[in-house]
Amino acid sequence: MSKNQTYLIIGGGCLLALCAVAALLGGIFFFTPLFGNQTFAPASDIISIESNPRPQADNNSMGDSEAPIQIVEFGDFQCPYCERFATQTEPLLVKNYIETGKVYFTYRSAGNWVSKNIGGGKTESQDAALAAYCAADQNKFWEMHDSLFANNRDAEDQGAFASTRLMGMAENIGLDVDTFQDCYDTGKYAEQVQQDYEDAIAAGVHGTPTFVITYSVNGEMQTFLIEGAQPYEVFEQKLDQVLQEIGE
Repeated sequence: MSKNQTYLIIGGGCLLALCAVAALLGGIFFFTPLFGNQTFAPASDIISIESNPRPQADNNSMGDSEAPIQIVEFGDFQCPYCERFATQTEPLLVKNYIETGKVYFTYRSAGNWVSKNIGGGKTESQDAALAAYCAADQNKFWEMHDSLFANNRDAEDQGAFASTRLMGMAENIGLDVDTFQDCYDTGKYAEQVQQDYEDAIAAGVHGTPTFVITYSVNGEMQTFLIEGAQPYEVFEQKLDQVLQEIGE
């Protein structure tokens, strides 16, 4: 493989024409604080789940930061293919590659991806991302990550991530709700979510989820993309090839 070579593995994902959201991608990011003085969703409206354990969790990353392979997922909490990856494939990656020190994994949003593709000016994709990053301030990024997928109602921009429900999820996973609300209302991570979007575009992302895999061979950085909710076997094959290439 030549220096900085990039190739794609494409499967099911939330693309520019996708899963009931077909529109051209736009790059404008809007942030609108939504909590205000609203009444929050009752706990009974929120699905409670037991979050999967993440080894060496650090904000939105997990694993050994010195691992030979780094994977960055660009995802969207409204994307059903991202949910499929999170529930079906990610746990196997954790067990076989992240816990064993072979992969360092980071989840990043793709900005307002699904909401922007649908059109209509709604912001539930970015709102959910903001909620996850605010939860990370209290060391519960992955708990919020799992709660968002469990509570997305499989309906894009239909209120699953309305402010009242986001607060309900925060309460449900045990966050200090005042601290969480202040983080969300002030848009503390609005710039980060916008940067996620810009970095996704720069990396060649065309849909969610997309996984950017990087590693070094003889001091030369190599990169490739896996696009869509590929089955675990696709990740296994490609990661084992990389480990063989780098002599691990």
